[in-house]
Formats: sequence, C-alpha cells, structure tokens
Amino acid sequence: MRSRRDTLFLILGGFFLTNALLGELIGGKLFFLGRPDFSLGLGLFTIGPFTMSVGVLPWPVVFLTTDLVNEYFGKRGVRQLTLLGIAMISYAFIVLFLALQIQATDFSPVSGASFHNVFGQSMWIIVGSLIAFAVSQLIDVLIFHAFRKRTGAGRLWMRATGSTLFSQLVDTIVILGIAFYLPGKVTGQQFANIAVTQYVYKFTVAILLTPLIYAGHSAAERFLGHDLAHELVAQAARESGSA
Repeated sequence: MRSRRDTLFLILGGFFLTNALLGELIGGKLFFLGRPDFSLGLGLFTIGPFTMSVGVLPWPVVFLTTDLVNEYFGKRGVRQLTLLGIAMISYAFIVLFLALQIQATDFSPVSGASFHNVFGQSMWIIVGSLIAFAVSQLIDVLIFHAFRKRTGAGRLWMRATGSTLFSQLVDTIVILGIAFYLPGKVTGQQFANIAVTQYVYKFTVAILLTPLIYAGHSAAERFLGHDLAHELVAQAARESGSA
C-alpha cells in the first residue's frame, strides 16, 4: 500500500513535470508586457519594449513544487525529479523531432509549415532548457539548504524565495540565450530586453508566491500529519547536510 509520504512525492512530482513540459512546449510565443512602444531609460541604457515568452506562465508552479520537495525530501528528492524531468524533456525532444520529419497531408487541419513554426522553435527551447533546467535546479537546492543551515527550521520564506531568485537568474539567461539569441531569432538588444523583463517577472512572482509556499507547506502537513511532516523535514535536512 502506498504511504502518504510516497503519495505526496507523486503529487508534487506530477505538478513539477507537467508544468516543466508545458513551459517547453509553449515557450516559443513572445508577447509584450504592457504597451509595445513603452521603454524605460536607465542612464546610458534603455530597456524595452518589455517582451516575455508565454513559457513563463507555468514556471511559478515549478518554483513552488521545487521548494516543497526541497523541504520534505531534500537534495535527493530534487535530484530524482530533476533527472526524471531531464529524461522526460529529452523524450519530448525525440518525439517532436520525429513528428517534424513527417509530412502533413493537404487536408491536415494543422499545416506542416504551421506545425514546424511552433514546434520547430520548441526544439531550440528544449535544448536550452535542458541545460538551464539542470544548472538552475542544482543552484536552487544548494542555496535552499545553505539558507536552512544558517537559519534552522524557521524562515521558510527566506530559503524558498532566496533560492528561487538566484536559480532563476541563471535559468533565464541560459534558456533565452540558447533558445532565441544563438539561433538568431532575436537581436542582442532584444535578448537583453526579454531577459530583464522575464527575470523581473520571475522575481516578482517569487515574492508573491511566498503565501502560497506557506499554504502548500500547511496543506502537506495536514495531509501527512504533524509528526510525519516534521520527521520528513528533519530527515531531509539531515540527509542534505543542513540540519
């Protein structure tokens, strides 16, 4: 019979993987945040108009589930999900590659050109994301437990938000660089604008997610029961070297 601990890991893992894959598949669409003609002067530099990828929409859930897995399952749990995520994203890459090689019929509701425009761009996003995903998750877990070692069991907001802010800075630069700048989809100025806008968005969302982190922590504790929840948190800290 599956234990509550295993069920919690399965639920968190499901949200983690689903939203990570969604971010890969929809990330090729860019949109303006605000007016398309708005820019902001910063001394010698001007940033704007502010553009983002719609791939940022599901990533707050990835942030949240990563922090909860960190809290209850430690480095080992995050490593397992990260490796599984890399495997699933790689599998998606292979399936998309094969699908792109198949010619569409004349009466296909989605033409071959339209399919290629959407999912052909996703191939670059997946390559960039695999690298960014692995690096940012490693940074996230290291910073999370570094904060926990210094602050103890309290200040969940500090280790959850702090680890997200650092890891997503790396994630943003790496994935946008590989997915859009290297293949020549955007100019250097556009890359800088998108990177700044996207990171400010992630920074803001990470702050706004703080109540949800506590809500998720509370829901997990109610599901597990007080004693088991605290036992898992303490075990995760010991195994991660942050007790």
